Amino acid sequence: MKKAIFPGSFDPITLGHCDIIRRAIPLFDEIVLAIGVNSSKKYMFTLEERIAFLEKTFHDEPKIRVTQYKGLTVDFCKKEHANFILRGLRNPADFEFEKAIAQTNRLISGIDTVFLLTSADTSYISSSIVRDILRNGGDISKLVPKTVQK
Repeated sequence: MKKAIFPGSFDPITLGHCDIIRRAIPLFDEIVLAIGVNSSKKYMFTLEERIAFLEKTFHDEPKIRVTQYKGLTVDFCKKEHANFILRGLRNPADFEFEKAIAQTNRLISGIDTVFLLTSADTSYISSSIVRDILRNGGDISKLVPKTVQK
């Protein structure tokens, strides 16, 4: 079974995340959307809200499962018997950052990372931009799935 973990804070999930996830579905038997919990990080949305966003967005996709985890992603992968980590790349800076993490993860665990490039029409979207727009009362409807807009 080809199982991938797609880790993230998903604070909130964006159309860029959705693009990567939907394009990865044919590649894997299961994709676990894993919300990393970091007690020292301040989130805009609660863990429960973020789980609900993901579950509602992918409610019709049987290959998708949503959960949370603490600690190293590779340890969570081993616990889940996942063969791969899934990551999206928007730009060269993402690549350089993610490459170092992927190489380290492979060295310490043997788990490979699969990278998908975001589509051109979503490559500029980030959760931090969405949060900034929200804090200032702006319209995020073109950046997030309908499940987040409500």
